[in-house]
Amino acid sequence: MTYTYKTQGTCSTQIQFDKDENNVITNVVFTNGCNGNLKAIAKLINGMKAEEIAEKLAGNLCGRRPTSCADQLAKAVLSV
Repeated sequence: MTYTYKTQGTCSTQIQFDKDENNVITNVVFTNGCNGNLKAIAKLINGMKAEEIAEKLAGNLCGRRPTSCADQLAKAVLSV
């Protein structure tokens, strides 16, 4: 199933991804943000379970912001 998550506090405005019945995440696409870095993150986590992604990326901050695109991805995959 395809989900869209509206991000908060980041340059990226939304994250779209597929999540299957086993919580495996694929086809991650960020809208806006640091294009090269976000494409790399999407490739690295493709095929991982939502819980694994959240464990690795939750709490990652961007500069002085209280979140990051990676942190928002961790929240997104667990929210649905």
